[in-house]
Amino acid sequence: MLACSPRLRAILLRVAQAIPVVIGVVVISFLLTRALPGDPAVYFAGVAADEASIEETRVAMGLDKPLPVQFLHYVGDLLRGDLGQSLSSGRAVATDLANRLPASLELTLTALILAVVIAVPLGVLAATRPGTWVDHLCRVLVTAGVSLPTFFTGILLIYIFYYLLGIAPSPLGRLDFIYLSPDHVTGFYLIDAALMGDWETWRGAAKQLVLPAATLALFTLAPIARMTRAAMLTALSSDFIRTAKAAGLSNRAVLYRYAFRNALLPVVTTLGMVFSFALGANVLVEKVFAWPGIGSYAVEALVVSDYAAVQGFVLAMALLFVVLNLVIDLLYTAIDPRIGFDAQ
Repeated sequence: MLACSPRLRAILLRVAQAIPVVIGVVVISFLLTRALPGDPAVYFAGVAADEASIEETRVAMGLDKPLPVQFLHYVGDLLRGDLGQSLSSGRAVATDLANRLPASLELTLTALILAVVIAVPLGVLAATRPGTWVDHLCRVLVTAGVSLPTFFTGILLIYIFYYLLGIAPSPLGRLDFIYLSPDHVTGFYLIDAALMGDWETWRGAAKQLVLPAATLALFTLAPIARMTRAAMLTALSSDFIRTAKAAGLSNRAVLYRYAFRNALLPVVTTLGMVFSFALGANVLVEKVFAWPGIGSYAVEALVVSDYAAVQGFVLAMALLFVVLNLVIDLLYTAIDPRIGFDAQ
């Protein structure tokens, strides 16, 4: 048997530990979708359908079989890589998710980068200048980000920048109608347009992304700024910081080489949680800006009790969350090699 490195062995152990979580998600999502109100057979048979037509539709959808049999069929399809057929779109759920996931990822990643660029420096400044206007500004932004609903922020930004000022494009999807979608390579319009060298489309996609990304960024920067400020205050009051200052190190070296690096660990944890939460909870932003992501796809599937689509969405989010946790573990060891996988 081939020996593997401790890091690879630890990664494989993390993946093995995630398997029961994924199995639990499969079981719970299956049961919860069956508990949804309404009968999908009635919906898809049509309002004018009689009982015979509804029953025929139910048999065609496999809903006439007992729940254990339906579950076994579902698990068998999953093992073959088949997430089922979406009854509302008529396409394979895997295809729908593959088409819509890049839109959600592009929006969420852009918003998260924007939030980090604002929140981390603001949190550091607030911690090093407590009681000043920077500290009060940090508190105001954190309070606003937590208190204002994303749909309200989105509508307010549309009203100001699109309706009043007229400097933003119409909030209708990822590209204005005057542009053609770039050739699909990654699904990220900014990356695909840049790979094609189509900078006109790139600018159009960037303009379309500004308002929804700003809306989601205001929501996500609140916990990041708050955690950065709290972690920096804790680090700056530690004994090793006082020792570093007594040793004659410059304030810049003490702040960034010692305090900020030690404060990064809880900030990275917060980033992981914020990213996973924002990816699944940005449905309101997607609805306000007609953004064709997986959040709006899941809501549309819930409305019509599209079991396969809802289950596929939940499973995709669970797998993303598992991968994200693994990435956070790797970042921990990169930030502070003393931690290691065995210590986590």
